[in-house]
Amino acid sequence: MRPDFSTNVLFTLLLTCFASTFANGQNIQITLGPDEIGQNQGWTITVSIQNDRLKSIDNFPDIEGFSKGGQSTSSQTSMINGQISSSQSIIMNYIPTRQGVVNVPAFKMKVNDQVISVAGKKVTVGAPVTQPRQYDPFRSFFERDNTYGAPPTEFIDIKEDAFLALSTNKDEVYVGEGFNAVLAFYVAEDNKAPLYWHQISKQLSEILKKIKPANCWEENFSIENIEGERINVSGKMYTRYKMYQANFYPLNTEPIVFPSVPLEMLKYKVAKNPSFFGQNRQEDFKTFYSKQKTVKVKELPPHPLSKQVAVGDYRLEEKISSTALETGKSFSYDFIIYGEGNVSSIEKPVVKNTPNFDFYEPNVRQNIRRENNRVTGSKTFSYFIIPKEPGEFKLGDDFKWIFFNPTKKVYDTLKAKSAVVVQGESLKNETIESVDAGSFYDQIFDADNSLKTVTDNRLMKVLTNLFIFLMLAGSVYLLFKK
Repeated sequence: MRPDFSTNVLFTLLLTCFASTFANGQNIQITLGPDEIGQNQGWTITVSIQNDRLKSIDNFPDIEGFSKGGQSTSSQTSMINGQISSSQSIIMNYIPTRQGVVNVPAFKMKVNDQVISVAGKKVTVGAPVTQPRQYDPFRSFFERDNTYGAPPTEFIDIKEDAFLALSTNKDEVYVGEGFNAVLAFYVAEDNKAPLYWHQISKQLSEILKKIKPANCWEENFSIENIEGERINVSGKMYTRYKMYQANFYPLNTEPIVFPSVPLEMLKYKVAKNPSFFGQNRQEDFKTFYSKQKTVKVKELPPHPLSKQVAVGDYRLEEKISSTALETGKSFSYDFIIYGEGNVSSIEKPVVKNTPNFDFYEPNVRQNIRRENNRVTGSKTFSYFIIPKEPGEFKLGDDFKWIFFNPTKKVYDTLKAKSAVVVQGESLKNETIESVDAGSFYDQIFDADNSLKTVTDNRLMKVLTNLFIFLMLAGSVYLLFKK
C-alpha cells in the first residue's frame, strides 16, 4: 500500500477572499486568508511591504484549530523614471486540525520595528474537498489497546523502499551559469512500509539552512504544495515529493557543496498477526539521509569583460516609437534582453552621448518566470533619445551588449538592428551659443590692443629703497630711546 502524505501536509494557497490591515505611515499590509476552506486545504497570513525591505518580523500567531505548515516568500523589483519600486511578502501557511468554526483572534505583529494590530475573523473549516485517506475510517476504534487479556501483539518492521536525495541537473558550471537543484523524497510504487510526514515544516526549515550555498545567487521556485509525481529512476517507478527547488548562480569559482542532511519520517510497525479487535500498528520513526553533492565551478574563458558580463542564453527584442525623426524632438527606444539565465544580474548597455544623439538614463523593468526546472525572463531598458544631427543612423553603433553563452561556450553580442532617418537643422552648436560668456569677455572687443613700450625707471627704485631705510632707522632709534 502506498503511503498517504496528503493527510498531513497540503500547502494550498487560497487567496480568493481577504481581510486586510494596513500599517499607518508605511506600505505594510497584513492579509488574512479566506472565510471558508476544506479540512484538507490551507489557510494563510501574508505580510507584504512596498518599497522597503522586511528587516525584522515577529513570529506569526499560534491559532487554536490550525497548525503551522511552513513559510514561503516572494519579491518583485522594477525601476521607472529612475525610481525603484519593490515589494516583498512572507506567507505563513496554516493547516486545519479539525472541522468546524475556527476563531482567529485579533493579534499584533511587529514588522520593521512597528507594531501592527490585526482584527480577527472566523474561518469555517468544512469537509475535505477530496478524500485522501485510503484506510479504514474506523481504524482508531479497532486499534485501541487490547483490554480483554489477549497476549501482547507482536509487531514487525517492514523494510521501506524509499530514499531522500538532493539532485542537480549539472555537475560542472561556469561562474554565473545557472543550475537547478531539487531536494525530494522518493517512494517506490511497490513500497509496503507505512510512511508519513513528521513535523515537516520545522525539519525543512533546518534543512534549508544547511543546503543553501552562500556563494550563489538563488532563484527559489517557492514550492507551496508537497505533491507526488510519478518518475522513472533507473528503470523503476517512484513517486517523487519535491520539498525544495531552486536555481543557483555561482558568484565565484569555489565549489558548491550540498552536505548530507537528515529527514525524519513517521513509520509504523505492523502486527505480525493482525486481528479484527486490537492494535495492528505501532508508531515508530525512521531517519533518511541524503548524499553529499558537489558542483564544480570554472572560470569564464579569457576576455577583457570576463568579470563583468552576464552568463546565459539571451536574445534581443527592440521597440522604437518612430524611425522618421526630427532634430530636437525626442523618441523612445526599448532594448529588451530575454532568455534563460540570471535575469536579475543583467546590467544596462553602456551608452554614451554622441554628436548625433543625447541619451537619457533608461527606465528598467524585469520579468522572471520559474517553471519546468528553468528560470527565464526578460529585462527591458526604455530610453528617451534626442537626435541632434540630420542624416541616416544605425542604432547598432550605440547599443551593444556582450554576454557569455555557456551552451555554445562563446562570448556573444546583442546589437541593435534598428535604423532611423533624422531631418531638420543641425543642433550641434546650439549648446555653445546658449552659454553666456560673461561681462569679462564682452570687454574684449572694446579693449585697446595697440603695442606699448615698457621702460625701466631706476630713479623710482632708488627713492623707494631710501624711504624704507629711513623707516627702519627711525624704528631702531625709537626702540633704544625707550
